[in-house]
Amino acid sequence: MAKDYYRILGVDKNSTKEEIKKSYKKLAKKYHPDLNKSSDADEKFKEINEAAAILADDQKRTQYDQFGTTADQFKGFEGFDFSDFMSDIGDRFDFDSIFESFFGGGHFRSRRRGPRRGADLRYDLEITLEEAAKGAAKHIVIPRLEQCSKCHGSGAESEADIVNCPDCSGSGMQRRTQRTPFGIFSTTTTCGKCRGQGKYIKKECEVCDGTGVVKKTRKLEVKVPEGAEEGTNLRVVNEGEAGEKGAESGDLYIIIHVKEHEIFERQGDDVYINAPIPFTIAALGGEVEVPTLGGKAKLKIPSGTQNNTIFRMKGKGIPYLHGHGTGNENVEVIVEVPEKLSKKQKELLKEFEKESRKKKGFFGKMF
Repeated sequence: MAKDYYRILGVDKNSTKEEIKKSYKKLAKKYHPDLNKSSDADEKFKEINEAAAILADDQKRTQYDQFGTTADQFKGFEGFDFSDFMSDIGDRFDFDSIFESFFGGGHFRSRRRGPRRGADLRYDLEITLEEAAKGAAKHIVIPRLEQCSKCHGSGAESEADIVNCPDCSGSGMQRRTQRTPFGIFSTTTTCGKCRGQGKYIKKECEVCDGTGVVKKTRKLEVKVPEGAEEGTNLRVVNEGEAGEKGAESGDLYIIIHVKEHEIFERQGDDVYINAPIPFTIAALGGEVEVPTLGGKAKLKIPSGTQNNTIFRMKGKGIPYLHGHGTGNENVEVIVEVPEKLSKKQKELLKEFEKESRKKKGFFGKMF
């Protein structure tokens, strides 16, 4: 029985190429064996690509719609390597490029799979608010796979031990032919012996057991930029794990986490702080010393300052991470009322109270 390619892609017979493409991308990502570990993912993935190759070609689609098959529909699959699809997704595989090849009438050619790029690594780094403001050089220790120093990543005991694969004659691919209801269907698959690389190692390196990489611990210095904030992502190129058989190393991504501060609260590039002041300075005015991220600084308090008044200290906050400038420090003053008074202090306050009544101020209205 002929396959229903429209049903396989989940579209109807009147679907446009763009709709077919959209459905193909969605299903191909869903059933790619590297992403879907179900037992039938491999077969579904092949079936989806087979359907797209027919429906994306106007001539083949017309013939399929009329007869349920195409006389030469499988000629386009000569050298059609579905296994390449499966191996390449780990290397930033682009489903769009496959589908464009369908539309362009081009055919996939079997190609040797090159060594894989090394894996990216993530490191979570905790810093203080002061380090976030000023920037810092931090030393971290990363466990990772590094290139084997003995074989230089080749995986072989010596260069003479690297030979063309005897099973695929160095092509990295093996052709397989099978009969289908439509005729003979030829596919090209990745060579199982050399795993698509075309080369075979007769004697493996005794240090890395043929992998080309060894597990090591590396110490790195990381420069935290001024203005770093929670979640800042620092990328260190080629400091991830070593690539396969000498391929490019991955990258190291450092995620910044800023510790909660005892007295400062950060909001964007500004910092906030509560500063207690004597009620005498609040009434008479004066100068107080307040902490900042860069040390202590003087803050002028005008006479008659009320409780919870906020003063802005320009440029005493966090430097901008992107661009020039610095945030501010916002100081909320908390007027302290003494809990215990001496006899003289009490007498003075009583005199102050009398004067306040005479002026019929707030106290005069109350009493």
